Amino acid sequence: MTLGRIAFLGSGETSLAGGRIFESLARQIPDPLRVAVMETTAGFELNSAQVAGKVGEFLKTRLQNYKPLVDIIPARKQGTVFSPDNPEILQPLLQANMIFMGPGSPSYAVRQLKGTLAWDIIRARHRMGATLIFASAATISVGAWALPVYEIYKVGEEVHTKLGLDLFADFGMNVSFVPHWNNAEGGIDLDTSRCFVGIERFEQWRKLLPPENILIGLDEHSGIIVDFDKAVCEVSGVSSVSILKQNSMEMHPSGVKFPLTELGRFTPPSSLEQGLHPDAWKLVMSTPAQADEADTPPAETLELLEQRQAARTRKDFAESDRLRDLISSQGWTVQDGKDGQKLVKR
Repeated sequence: MTLGRIAFLGSGETSLAGGRIFESLARQIPDPLRVAVMETTAGFELNSAQVAGKVGEFLKTRLQNYKPLVDIIPARKQGTVFSPDNPEILQPLLQANMIFMGPGSPSYAVRQLKGTLAWDIIRARHRMGATLIFASAATISVGAWALPVYEIYKVGEEVHTKLGLDLFADFGMNVSFVPHWNNAEGGIDLDTSRCFVGIERFEQWRKLLPPENILIGLDEHSGIIVDFDKAVCEVSGVSSVSILKQNSMEMHPSGVKFPLTELGRFTPPSSLEQGLHPDAWKLVMSTPAQADEADTPPAETLELLEQRQAARTRKDFAESDRLRDLISSQGWTVQDGKDGQKLVKR
């Protein structure tokens, strides 16, 4: 089993510091570099495609020496054509050797990804050597416990806990993440450190977590790269990361390497497919290294398919037929069945 590296950024995925982290990771990935940018974290926003697209364009430019093939994965919301359980939109994910997920809402990301085909594919690809990169909200969501930032900071809910996607549970570790650790946007009047909730409310939240949980605080424009093969963690960026255990806190500045054991005892999965849904594992194993990109419906076609479903729901069959013909002109046939609509390449 060759586990890929995992990078966690406190913020600034499209900054100079973030670009350096991307490039340092791309340098160690064999050609061709295939990047999948997950849209899920911002899937509730009307411009989620633009949010993910901005990162995609940045990577095409920043990593141009590696000639990356960049795909945006519009896995926005369960129960829609853009569901993280829709295998059609997840096709590029099956071949990706660098997978990125970034800004948005941590709680939303957990709610939309937990137990889905997309999340199992991501974990499977990582076990087969793919590099994973998480920034900002996504960093929170993949921890054992997800800090409910929006609920506390914006909505005014009481400090409470939420379970995260718990990526490190695959390795027998109990780790959570807090980006924007040193944020100072509030100035002298408002403490916005600890990902905007402030030190006081952060400490309240921390006391609600189990004592064995290890917290990693990531300063802005800084990150940590976990190398499972070498069993080391390397701090990168402009500042530092902080490791918080039950009765201690240790700060590691940029450039420092420390043992993986500082994050707990590492136990790899007993097999590649352990804990993964059989359907996800079957998809990953049956996908050739170089799949045909033309077999993946473009986002524009998926948008038309969703509009057609809405037209059929309101019994506007004339509009439904018009959209079907428009989809057909793009090279796809719509098949209607008891399980809903399906796109077939013509």
